[in-house]
Amino acid sequence: MSGRRGYIVATMPELPEVETVRRGLAPILVGRLLRGVTIRRTDLRFPLPRDFARQVSGARVEAFERRAKYLIARLDNGAAWVTHLGMTGRFTARRAAALERPLGEFYYAAPPDPVHTHVSFETDAGDVIEFNDARRFGYMDVIALDGLFAHKWFAKLGPEPLGPSFDGAHLARALKNKAVSIKAALLDQTIVAGLGNIYVNEALFRAGIHPKRAAGRIGGGRFERLAAAARTVLEEAIAAGGSTLRDYAAADGARGAFQQRFRVYDRAGLACVQCGGPIRRAVQSGRSSFYCPHCQR
Repeated sequence: MSGRRGYIVATMPELPEVETVRRGLAPILVGRLLRGVTIRRTDLRFPLPRDFARQVSGARVEAFERRAKYLIARLDNGAAWVTHLGMTGRFTARRAAALERPLGEFYYAAPPDPVHTHVSFETDAGDVIEFNDARRFGYMDVIALDGLFAHKWFAKLGPEPLGPSFDGAHLARALKNKAVSIKAALLDQTIVAGLGNIYVNEALFRAGIHPKRAAGRIGGGRFERLAAAARTVLEEAIAAGGSTLRDYAAADGARGAFQQRFRVYDRAGLACVQCGGPIRRAVQSGRSSFYCPHCQR
């Protein structure tokens, strides 16, 4: 996906965007019977199970949760319908008594094309939830609830960055003597679950830590500041409805506009909001890093 200044910025829905989708879908799905499932394509990133529709149809959604970047619908038949949005996956709700509305328009996202609507779910209220994914990097499965978090998608995930287990002490333990850069460490889902490129850039800036600094060479006090910065930036992004290119109305009327508050992400060459010097861009493991060389050490 093209950046505004001539380079490529690869983005995908991150934790705040996935949480925005969860909050938009939960009032529509929780307590509702999934009356029918229509599958137009089975070849997502991983093929849908052959009996996917049978396992989901007729089940009632008891809860709709998020773990890392996964959406989890707990069903009353002892199973969970699990979705990962991948790069371009998004849900659209066609309400029985309202106009069609996308749930989550993400940074640099193109408008959904109906030709890429692969799976639809109809509830007993007459609402239709459609999964649209142009690049088909998203995926779904049905997993038994009693083994859900032992499944390979969840078993090795680190703590939630908004949960009580994520703090400076956790980072100090997990990253002790690690030579890997702090940027790469924070993107490692076994260290912390759900952090993505945009919010890692923003958290490192707020904590004053250079993205290339070796993780094992960061002192404990700086880890505390980093954990707090990550939590703050995620909470602000969720409150803003995520990072979007165009405004959209979520279920509670919030609009996704956190990109207007970016302090470093996608701001290469622009003035640092703290010192006025130019923001720089570097590539780390194929991902764009944006930072201020004066404010981040």
